[in-house]
Amino acid sequence: MSLGLTALELARIQFAFTVSFHIIFPATSIGLACFLAVLEWKWLRTQNPIYKDLFKYWIKIFAVAFGMGVVSGVVMSYQFGTNWSEFSRVAGSITGPLLTYEVLSAFFLEAGFLGIMLFGWGRVGPRVHFFATLMVAIGTCISMFWILSSNSWMQTPQGFAIENGIIVPKDWFAIVFNPSFPYRFAHMGAAAFLVSSLLVVGTSAWHLIKGRRDELVKKSFSMGLWMVLVTSCLQVVIGDNHGLNTREHQPAKLAAMEGHWETNHNEPMPLLLFAIPDMKEERNHFEVGVPYLGSLILTHSLDGQVTGLKEFAPEDRPNSTIVFWSFRVMVGLGVLMVTLSLIALWLRKRGKLYETSWFHKFALVMGPSGYVAMLAGWVTTEVGRQPWVVYGIMRTKDGLSHTVSADQVGLSLFIFVVVYTIVFGSGIYYTLKLINKGPVFIDTPTIESGGVGHFKTPMRPLSAVDENIDDNQKSGEKHHD
Repeated sequence: MSLGLTALELARIQFAFTVSFHIIFPATSIGLACFLAVLEWKWLRTQNPIYKDLFKYWIKIFAVAFGMGVVSGVVMSYQFGTNWSEFSRVAGSITGPLLTYEVLSAFFLEAGFLGIMLFGWGRVGPRVHFFATLMVAIGTCISMFWILSSNSWMQTPQGFAIENGIIVPKDWFAIVFNPSFPYRFAHMGAAAFLVSSLLVVGTSAWHLIKGRRDELVKKSFSMGLWMVLVTSCLQVVIGDNHGLNTREHQPAKLAAMEGHWETNHNEPMPLLLFAIPDMKEERNHFEVGVPYLGSLILTHSLDGQVTGLKEFAPEDRPNSTIVFWSFRVMVGLGVLMVTLSLIALWLRKRGKLYETSWFHKFALVMGPSGYVAMLAGWVTTEVGRQPWVVYGIMRTKDGLSHTVSADQVGLSLFIFVVVYTIVFGSGIYYTLKLINKGPVFIDTPTIESGGVGHFKTPMRPLSAVDENIDDNQKSGEKHHD
């Protein structure tokens, strides 16, 4: 079952597989929870039923994403004890408390108010319900805070001492607010909002393509595009500062990202648009670059020095072939996101945002781009820190459990792939059906559909869906002209 791979290689593949699946759902939950809070706040202020109808639609997709995020997160954490017990033994006194703080401060907050948020309509007052929604949104952001604090400490460790081979915390403020944390937190936060806003935009674009022009679709399309405009432009600034921080604290990662082999001394560095880094020959093939631009972006000067990969021992170099291209996928999609939002701004001014079919198709294609860019970014940062699990302190190979074999890890990886395909494949399929159905107007409340004094019993409680989505009726046909 090992396929000729070592236990270390299989353990890394397994963790990459599970964490890649997992991050999709929290990113969706973070952005949608905040979007839902905005929708409910707008409804309370304006009493416009459009916002309430949109809330009741998007909370269904949020519930599915939240549930799958919890399940995948629990499964992922088990690997610290099974495959990476040496890492837990050495660094657990820091990573363990940080993950515990996440559970105590964030997960309990979310769990305490999630039930009210999902099933509280008609049972609690509007302001109490909004408070519950707001607490869930804040809880998702707090959860992101602690998780990224732990990850950032592994990237730029400080505030610790090594005693008898064990990493011991000495300064918790320095540990939590380590050098890369502010940039990573902002970068991932903006990414989560981009993921969710592009999901909203793509869903709305799909229904515009199908011919819907009602206020539900138009409002969600408009709100999503405004969010893409703000967060994509903000992400450019955040990413630039994150790059400067990486140059200071993880120069080998930056060199791998840029395919930069030789340190440039008082001479301009080009920005490579295309290249095939060759780790064995220590050079690039088929380079296409823009003169001076590399130095300008990476150092904010025309001749700033950037350390080359050859300055590091071969065993300390990350795989530039992977990191170079994952970084360009992320940046390339980011450029397209900015382009999408600027075109939308131009169409708004012309009054043709909802009538330009080619733009709707472009928006639909860009719908999943947030997920792809986010995953590419995580590949960049995680592969880019190799061969270290705690940067400069502990190598990844030293964090592997001594007792696991390649066959054991290979078998568990196979089981993970099968189970994840079935369970999360079903969840994603269900979400796509919700997306295809689209938001609907709420009819005058009746005893059958629920209303004042009549509680709705959800047909699928775990997903907060209180209507049948399995019919083939086009969404909204019976609710509007």
